[in-house]
Amino acid sequence: MSINYNPHNKSHFLLLQDYFPAVANWLKLRSYICMSARQLVLRQRAELLRALCCGGSSEGLESVLDLLLSWGMLFWEDYQNVRVPGRALCANTRVLLDLVYTKGDETCQLLLAAFKQVLPEAQRAGLSFGNCRTADLENTRDDTKELHGTAIQTLQTDRPGLVRRLKDHIEGALEVLLHTGSFTPSDCDEVQLLVYTPSQQARRLLDQVRSKGEPAAKVLLQYFQQTEDHPSPFNQEAPPKECLSYQKKLRSTVSAQSHFLSTYGGTSSLSLEDIYTEGQLELAQGGSEAQPQTGALGLEDVVGLVGTLNQEADTVLVSGEAGSGKSTLLQRLHLLWARGAALHDFFLLFPFSCRRLSSEQRELSLRELLFLHCCWPDGDQDRIFQFILDHPHLILFTFDGLDEFMQSFSDSEQRHCCPTQCAPVPTLLFNLLQGSLMKGVRKVVTSRPEAVGPTLKRYLRKEVLLKGFSPGGIDCFVRKYLRDPTVATRVLESLRNNTALLGLCHIPVFCWIVSKCYKELLGCGEGEGSPQTITDVYLMILQHFFQRRASQRNTMGIGWVQEHQDTALHLGQLAMEGLGASCYVFTGTELQKCGVTEEDICMGFLIRSEDLSSSTNCKHYEFLHITMQCFFAALYIVLNNNLDRSTIPKLFQPQDRQQQPGFHRVCLGHCLTQQEGALKEANTAAETPNLQITATFVSGLLSQRHRSLLLLSCPGPTLDRKSKQVVMCLSKGMQKHFKSIPRPVEGEKKSMHAMPGFVWLIKCIHEMQDSRIARDTMAKLEVEHLKLTYCNIGPVECTALAYVLQHLRNPVGLQLDYNYVGDVGVEQLLPCLHVCHSVYLRHNNISDEGIRKLIEKGIQCERFQKIALFNNKLTDACTECFAHLLKTKQNFLSLRLGNNNITAAGAGQLAEGLRFNRSLQFLGLWGNKIGDKGAEAIANALKDSQTLVWLRCMFHGSLVDNGVGSAGACALAPLIKNSTLEELWLTKNCITRTGVECLILALEGNTSVKAVWLRGNELSPEEVEEMTQREPRLTF
Repeated sequence: MSINYNPHNKSHFLLLQDYFPAVANWLKLRSYICMSARQLVLRQRAELLRALCCGGSSEGLESVLDLLLSWGMLFWEDYQNVRVPGRALCANTRVLLDLVYTKGDETCQLLLAAFKQVLPEAQRAGLSFGNCRTADLENTRDDTKELHGTAIQTLQTDRPGLVRRLKDHIEGALEVLLHTGSFTPSDCDEVQLLVYTPSQQARRLLDQVRSKGEPAAKVLLQYFQQTEDHPSPFNQEAPPKECLSYQKKLRSTVSAQSHFLSTYGGTSSLSLEDIYTEGQLELAQGGSEAQPQTGALGLEDVVGLVGTLNQEADTVLVSGEAGSGKSTLLQRLHLLWARGAALHDFFLLFPFSCRRLSSEQRELSLRELLFLHCCWPDGDQDRIFQFILDHPHLILFTFDGLDEFMQSFSDSEQRHCCPTQCAPVPTLLFNLLQGSLMKGVRKVVTSRPEAVGPTLKRYLRKEVLLKGFSPGGIDCFVRKYLRDPTVATRVLESLRNNTALLGLCHIPVFCWIVSKCYKELLGCGEGEGSPQTITDVYLMILQHFFQRRASQRNTMGIGWVQEHQDTALHLGQLAMEGLGASCYVFTGTELQKCGVTEEDICMGFLIRSEDLSSSTNCKHYEFLHITMQCFFAALYIVLNNNLDRSTIPKLFQPQDRQQQPGFHRVCLGHCLTQQEGALKEANTAAETPNLQITATFVSGLLSQRHRSLLLLSCPGPTLDRKSKQVVMCLSKGMQKHFKSIPRPVEGEKKSMHAMPGFVWLIKCIHEMQDSRIARDTMAKLEVEHLKLTYCNIGPVECTALAYVLQHLRNPVGLQLDYNYVGDVGVEQLLPCLHVCHSVYLRHNNISDEGIRKLIEKGIQCERFQKIALFNNKLTDACTECFAHLLKTKQNFLSLRLGNNNITAAGAGQLAEGLRFNRSLQFLGLWGNKIGDKGAEAIANALKDSQTLVWLRCMFHGSLVDNGVGSAGACALAPLIKNSTLEELWLTKNCITRTGVECLILALEGNTSVKAVWLRGNELSPEEVEEMTQREPRLTF
């Protein structure tokens, strides 16, 4: 078939896309290249709109506006017309696109440049930004700066940089402006509203300063000048020549170490620059509903001021589950510092591996630790080290993998504060982190959460959680790894059709396995044959590596595990011994002892440990990833026919091994000598997570779905015995949790507050993929409320929870507050929604798309009556779904949507649903932006309600155009007068005496209302006292 291809004919292009997608993509890109910037903005309008609005946060739009203002492409009036508070984000973005389009090609070119600079990699995919060059942007900035000379104009031209600097110094700037009379207390309060992120507060401050005129602008610029004049000793004196030379050598060393992906890259030499994809970073503290949304954290925020809890401490903890990307994040920070692209406040950066430090048997001084383990100076060591001692605030230490350090820390650790005195490495490390040694040096430590105890947590400056990839991050990583757009699209489509596997891919190491094994993934089809569990994924990578070697000789048959059983047992014994001794790096002698051959090494599961190999002149090896070591240990437990029968029960025993120093001799006695097995009790905290991962793999390998695969390698009766042992262990573990459930207080529901160990057992049951086990387990759980807050619940855990909880006999309230469920996790929970009468998902990074799927399912579930979604990423786009829910379910009782991004338009949608609902008792809209119009719409919809008993509407907003004022209060008055409402919250609004008078009149005719909360409104102390006397139910 031949056609004359016409690029402007849509049917031609679709036909080409079906048959030759790579060619279609190339033609599309080629057509974009030929377009002007104005044409690009018009052609990509929908994509640009989606890119700025997809997360529900206005940060992207405001960052673009900052750049356009600074480049002189927007007038101040343009800015005000675009950024209208209370108007939906997508509407503001459309106004910007329309405005820029009318301004011509040059402005469109700079708009695309701004998008390219602001958008994360995942959101830039598929967009064309034309031919705007960095040099052109620099010329634009320089030209703009030459034209503007007043203080106000300087604030505009330097706006992006000022926002970055201001967000960590809001209080200092406000204090100066208040002291000079430039600001009033009311101005300060407006800037510091809780609904604003630090960046938004910085922009509101700049906007306020502009409105105050030139004097206020000069005060702010003088404040910046003063902070620049006294930043640090480093800026006041040039470093010695030897230090500059050492910095250059250290940068070169760190750059070389960071160039290739250090984790699970193996021998494929993955360039970090080419493959790095940002993970989701979040501050660890949550809990209080008074806390604002902090927004997404960037890499430099890890060591920045954002989220600091203890100003006196120097140590920042980055915690995350195994495989979440902690080592890669540190490696990225190292590379950016080495290239001078980030961390400009730090003159020297010293990276340490806790694996390598664990193998250091010598006593060292701090000086030896720095120079031996990081970079040896060529010049005057004394002078360089003295510079480090004299300038601690210019130094950054990073310690990767604290959970792999062989010794845990306690307050009984020897205190050590002399930098020149030798001490054991654990003593040096603890005193560095605690602050006794090198106080003032910033330290960043990575670890799994369970391995950091309360002793060390007392000395933390802050804790940052790394929560793996976002959905956009998965897309970005797969496309970067596979490179072929057609293959990447097929893999992503396969993931979207398998939500369980998609949930697993939020963990970067799983995403890497899926990308590497794309042929196996695409070959297994959909349904039961496709990977569903963590064990399935690791069997897929096992088959991939074995297949790669087998293809050089012949193809593998169905008995591929049996064909490579010797390799699996050799590597499994090595992995098992390593876990027993908290050892993750192995010498050639240790490999020989376990029978590991050169052919086994060539399989690719072991990689050279370059750091230790180069420093000891002896080859050292480690597994591709710690989870891979756990998987091989599990394989050894399952395939070894001579295994001690007590191994599996000891592996699953309750995690109180601190009282059982002989555990490893019992559990691993078949492969460890007594000397190797006699470990320190302090090691157990670090070992427990690895043993739990191993137990999870053992559960999966002994599931019925893998029985036929393993039968050729292990007798059926042996597999049955081990499988029964696992089931018995899981049953006993669950029973222990069930027996610990306290009796309910009179008048309250019976509740179980689950611990992380409970979640681990649930994951093990899911790995076995046996509904009978899940059903038998849930038959013994008799609670009305299951609380799983702060349990590190992500999409993977949601899959396991839904698999098990769907078998509950009685309905339950499921509380998952302060986790990282996300949209994919919400979708994974749907199978168990029919047994949930309440779902609490506060602070879980859920967007409108996730809620849409939840509501679609919830409408079909008769028992589903309550939902709490405080502090997520909800916008007006989801309110139509809630309105449909309220119209449809006339038994729905509670809807709590506090601290999201719902405006007056969304409140109007909710009102449509409330008008037809006759059952709702609790409505929470705290911390949104609905204003007077939204309050009036809600009030009109509820005026005839005979069920509502609690309404919380602490609508935060500015005095001018976003707060609930007296008009809103007057609109709510009939609601008080005619309904069964018991509590009304109107805290922190803009209500004046007029509005309160309306409320008092309404209260005169109602005896059911117990309290109306009015703290933080526009009332004088005298008015508050007078009105309290007139109506005691008013709470000020």
